[in-house]
Amino acid sequence: MPDEATVVTRSMPIALEFQTQLKRQLVAALGQDGAETAVRVCKAVAPAIAADQSEASGAQVSRIAERHRNPAGAVPTELRDAYDELAAMPLVHGKPASRVVHTGEGGDARVVYLNAIPMAEQPCLVCHGANIDPALKSVIDGAYPGDTAVGFEPGDLRGALVISWPREAFKAR
Repeated sequence: MPDEATVVTRSMPIALEFQTQLKRQLVAALGQDGAETAVRVCKAVAPAIAADQSEASGAQVSRIAERHRNPAGAVPTELRDAYDELAAMPLVHGKPASRVVHTGEGGDARVVYLNAIPMAEQPCLVCHGANIDPALKSVIDGAYPGDTAVGFEPGDLRGALVISWPREAFKAR
């Protein structure tokens, strides 16, 4: 079983790259065409970034949240305790908190790194805050029927980036 430091060292660059790429594209969309375009960009780009990073790393990269845009991103039972710990303290020394969880048995064994996605002031509040413009909310509801990813305040846990490795990925080489 890999030690936590090894998992963090291998997973952290993936988390940082995901966040950097997504934020760069969202800020550009907001600046050029506004929040309605940013919603469409996020819906298309976030899964594409996750898929690219999954393929490049050999891990499965995704996002989960208690209040999510897409029901497929709900918090799985096996990650609930770790997610709740992140929700209690999403930032540690000003940086997103993280947890390492071991799930499954045998061939299904996984080592999962969760990296908190704390709610930031901007640009996140535009689409995830408490006071969303009604026209924008209509666009969000059209893109994400049943959306519950609103009403956040700065510092809240918005969700978590999940980097799930097959346990064999950490066997000595």
